[in-house]
Amino acid sequence: MPKNSKVVKRELDDDFVESVKDLLSNEDSGDENFKKSSLVVHRDLDKDRDIEEGSDIDDERPAWNSKLQYILAQVGFSVGLGNVWRFPYLCQKNGGGAYLVPYLILLLVIGIPIFFLELSVGQRIRRGSIGVWNYINPKMGGIGFSSCIVCLFVALYYNVIIGWSLFYFSQSFQHPLPWDQCPLVKNASNAFVEPECEKSSATTYYWYREALNISNSIAEGGGLNWKITVCLLAAWILVCLAMIKGIQSSGKVMYFSSLFPYAVLTCFLVRALLLNGSVDGIRHMFTPKLEIMLEPKVWREAATQVFFALGLGFGGVIAFSSYNKRDNNCHFDAVLVSFINFFTSVLATLVVFAVLGFKANIMNEQCISKNTVKIVKYLEAGNLSLSYVPHHVNFSSMSTQDYSLVYYIFQKIKEEEFDSLGLDPCQIEDELDKSVQGTGLAFIAFTEAMTHFPASPFWSVMFFLMLVNLGLGSMFGTIEGIITPIVDTFKVRKEPLTVGCCLLAFCIGLLFVQRSGNYFVTMFDDYSATLPLLVVVILENVTIAWIYGIDKFIDDLKDMLGFTPYRYYYYMWKYVSPVLLTILLIASIVQMGISPPGYYAWIAEKAGEELKSYPPWGLAVCISLIVLALLPVPLVFIIRSCNLIDDSTGSLASVSYKRGKMIKETSNLEDDASLIHEKIQSEMSSPNIGSSIYRKQSGSPTLKVDTAPNGRYGIGYLMADMPDMPESDL
Repeated sequence: MPKNSKVVKRELDDDFVESVKDLLSNEDSGDENFKKSSLVVHRDLDKDRDIEEGSDIDDERPAWNSKLQYILAQVGFSVGLGNVWRFPYLCQKNGGGAYLVPYLILLLVIGIPIFFLELSVGQRIRRGSIGVWNYINPKMGGIGFSSCIVCLFVALYYNVIIGWSLFYFSQSFQHPLPWDQCPLVKNASNAFVEPECEKSSATTYYWYREALNISNSIAEGGGLNWKITVCLLAAWILVCLAMIKGIQSSGKVMYFSSLFPYAVLTCFLVRALLLNGSVDGIRHMFTPKLEIMLEPKVWREAATQVFFALGLGFGGVIAFSSYNKRDNNCHFDAVLVSFINFFTSVLATLVVFAVLGFKANIMNEQCISKNTVKIVKYLEAGNLSLSYVPHHVNFSSMSTQDYSLVYYIFQKIKEEEFDSLGLDPCQIEDELDKSVQGTGLAFIAFTEAMTHFPASPFWSVMFFLMLVNLGLGSMFGTIEGIITPIVDTFKVRKEPLTVGCCLLAFCIGLLFVQRSGNYFVTMFDDYSATLPLLVVVILENVTIAWIYGIDKFIDDLKDMLGFTPYRYYYYMWKYVSPVLLTILLIASIVQMGISPPGYYAWIAEKAGEELKSYPPWGLAVCISLIVLALLPVPLVFIIRSCNLIDDSTGSLASVSYKRGKMIKETSNLEDDASLIHEKIQSEMSSPNIGSSIYRKQSGSPTLKVDTAPNGRYGIGYLMADMPDMPESDL
């Protein structure tokens, strides 16, 4: 190699071009010796390591205290409120036990492969979502920014749900529970039951009127609900205190927030199984309806649930795994966390339907009692004949079987006049078929069931404390998906960034604690995450499998894990998962087009819900949420493709980072071409980087590699005052 030629040798893990001018922009340009110097990069052949191994940034980067802490963090992030109030609803709605079949199939072909992919890239590159995708392919760097924006949108309304849970938790320390009975309204002469409550139920009234004090439409703001505002502030303070030191503080909280829900669910299951009617609920839950399983809608909803249950695309999975050791077996972690998530959903489903079975029996007994009184009146009035009633039937204590028999007899005898009698069938299955999800399950149906529990305040405290912990576990991962990429990319301090992020989110979150706030929660839940996250995950998959190269990625995994992943993942990442995710995206868009944007508004006069369409500005907000979340992807692609922020000049060479090979960029085009093409891409080995870069002074003797100080990415300069090299152009 000619002594005076300007030579750059470097080996990195991605296709990335950075000008020498950028690398040297902070050098002292007034130094004559510096002007005469040349940039030399040596490769340390004695060490087989990745670009960041052994560098200062690895030493500075926090790490999990133990493997258990890391697994609990991933489990806490993936297991959230959806496991308790979404999965049981989908299971009951889509064929009972038969729903588990499509769910498991899609978990294997979409869930685990994509989850493994995100764990791998985070652990390999040790950056947040922005840094990871900038590093793999700078043109696709917008994926990381989109993930951060979606995380922000979700965090805004998700913490409001934690605030609601805190409110109910604070109200549970009294007996009887405040939602046990309808309130009485007193006037000058007498007292009567609140009409809105009498038309609905005590728990429904308490949720809509006492907790939310909800307005009749999204257009009626109605001012702030101060009780919920204080609870939202408390929720953000909890998140801020837990996250302010990053994983060093949140990791310790995980031991409680991730394990406590399992203790509560187990206690609830044991207690519910001892209650009358719980077995009816579980039997109803797992009775398979095989004909429903073949419907396309069932598979679409199962795929959506798998997708969101594991937290794919949020960036939290990548952020958490970036704090791992590089030789950690992330394949084992992906399979373990995925199946823990699945079995948690099944456990929550058992608990929910055991409790709802108990509630259904109570409601059925009340129905039988009310209708028995009607039958006795008809018998006394002569509208019905007692001769048709079997002798063993006791009207003073009517059993479910006896009532069903009497109801069937009179239905046959009075076939034409039966509807005018106003008798209800009072079937337990009818009660259990009233499927509820989300806030309707947690704050109405479940709270009503708990009012019938012995020692109901204790169980209410435990239930809402469990919801708070489930929510916090997911919030930690969501906030980590915002904080970690920003800290890694822009090199800001984590503590002030965390405080600022939580403060800003609380201020924006005041939108959700108006009297109309529940409608905005519904809007954000429907439109801020579903489509953007599907697009993000499809782009992640395509970037790795088709742009970066699936063969290179498999080589990386072999180098990192010490073994080659199963060939199964090769076909999933390259063909099956992208196709299925694209089908899911198209199906979601079609479903959104079929069902025009709308929300269920609580109408006080009717004491019931009514489907309403969003006003024009509401539709604009829905569209804006999707556009804002996806905008960084094309924006960054255009900026990178057109070099709009590239300040390099033609007089300077550039340093190109090509995976698995060394590139020499000089003014000699023949040398450049020969080295670039000396290996075809398929023959490139996994990166084993141990390069040192330093400035060689003209006329000075050749320096040894080990004299160059270490810096970020294993790069150091002789000049001690050289600032850190920026991670990306953005």
